[in-house]
Order: sequence, then C-alpha cells, then structure tokens
Amino acid sequence: MADLASETTEGRAAPLIVAAGDLCGTATDCRPTARLIGRISPRRVLALGDNAYPDGTLSQYRAYYRPNWGRFKAKTSPVPGNHEFRTPNAQGYRDFFGARAPALYYSYNLGAWHLIALSGDINVSAGSPQERWLRRDLARHPRRCILAYWHEPRFTSGTVHSSDPRFGPFWRALYAARADVVLNGHVHNYERFARQSPSGRKTRKGIREFVIGTGGISHYASGRPIKHSQVQNDTAFGVLKLRLLRRSYRWKFARAAGPKFHDSGTTRCSRRPRTFRAAPAASSRTTGEAPSPLMLFHAHASELLRRR
Repeated sequence: MADLASETTEGRAAPLIVAAGDLCGTATDCRPTARLIGRISPRRVLALGDNAYPDGTLSQYRAYYRPNWGRFKAKTSPVPGNHEFRTPNAQGYRDFFGARAPALYYSYNLGAWHLIALSGDINVSAGSPQERWLRRDLARHPRRCILAYWHEPRFTSGTVHSSDPRFGPFWRALYAARADVVLNGHVHNYERFARQSPSGRKTRKGIREFVIGTGGISHYASGRPIKHSQVQNDTAFGVLKLRLLRRSYRWKFARAAGPKFHDSGTTRCSRRPRTFRAAPAASSRTTGEAPSPLMLFHAHASELLRRR
C-alpha cells in the first residue's frame, strides 16, 4: 500500500482526518491518543462524543480534555455523547467548543467529501427536526463521497452496549443518498463492519461503519461478532486515520497504547444516485436548529434512564 502521506487528488494532498470517541476522564488517560494525533498532524480531528467524563461539564472539559485533545481544538469538528447530556443542553460541550460546534448537528465539506455531524442524544426518529434536516442536507450537497458521524452505533458486537435500532432513520436517509462511511464511539473498543444496508444486509452499495471508542477512557470486552463484523479489538487505544481521496478512502487504525494491532484498507466511494428527494422542508440552513428546552429535557431524562 502506498504511503498515506503521498496520496494526492488533483495535485493537492487529499485531506487526512482522525477520529475517536470516549476520550478523557482524567488529565492523563487520553494523553497517548493526543500525542499520537500530534505526530499524525491531520487536517481535521473528529471527537466522537463522551469527550470529557463523567458529565461533560465545562470544568471537566477544561481539566481533562483541554490539556490533551484540546490542543487541536482549532481543527476539531466534534459531536456530543450521552455523557455530555448529563449536563443539561450539553452546555459544557457547547461552551467549550463554541463556534467549532455550531449546532447539535451540522455539516461541512472537506476536499471531495461532505461530512455530517449528528447528535444521537436528542430526537433521532423519522420526521424529527434532526432527521428532516439530514435529508435536506443530503439533497443540497450532491457530492460523490459522504461521511456521517455521531456517538452511538447502529451496529455493534459490544457487551456493554448493544446495536441501537433508533438510528435506522439516519441510516435510511444516508443509504438512500449512497453515503459511504459512518463513524461512532460509545462502545469502548474498535470494530469495523462490511458495507451494509440499514437492515444489516451486506451489499456493495452499503455503508461501512467503524466504531472507534478507543480514545483513552477504558476498554469494554468485545462480544461474539454479529453479522458482517469484520474486525474487533478491545486491547489497544488509538484513533482511526482516514485519507479522503476523490473517489475513495483509505483507512488505518493508528495505535497509541496497548498491544500491537493493525487494521487498514481501501474502499471506493459508492456511485451516487441521479436524484435524492428530501422530505418537505422550509429551511435551508447548513447547521441544525437547536432543539427546544422541552425536547432536550425529555432526551436527557430518557438517556439517564436508558444508558450508563
């Protein structure tokens, strides 16, 4: 395989991004992955939620996240996790990141790719404001390659958290638009899946999901692999490196600490459909509107009851 650093697209270096979730519970446990990111020097850093434990307060972000992953704040595009919502409205997360997190869901372009940051801890159902926004966003950005990310995975073999069917609406919208990659955390291990449909059917036109809950807080034991799980690791901490080429992507798990583990590969982007019909909408914003306080209250209360 060619050196990732030498990959180019139309004469320019293709963007290199890194991603992981479940990061900092002390000032030291996410230090190895932060040092690794410093050596990699990516274009963009994706913090996949549960970035500052245990409650995502502003003081925890300042004490634990800022000395480590906070060094890359200027090029970080984060999403919140369930622990961020232990602070009402995920306010610690929002105050810390400021303009780097323009809303609880937003999107942006990077090279030939369109990236979509979503929130798994507010309403994600079909017809919700977030799901309608997602469909509008996909319709407005007919770029060839699409990557979406949020905290909780639709599919996982994990022993502490299970596959979450709540995210079927996200997957259906992304699949209809021929999205290519979904990134999640929440499960404190690494897992790569084959390309599959929202119902879990293996298909060449499907979405490849990576679970990268290996940012530093801890590990969960991997369970028996579910259908289409291709690789698992629950002993190494690290980040996923993705080189976003014009018509494909290269991935590599970069180990920061723990036993040796390797996973890498290349996949071409899906061919886009001629048209993608969004749900009717009145807005054309590229960032999602903040949900109402009542919506956030119910989402936060149900999350505390349902999740650790």
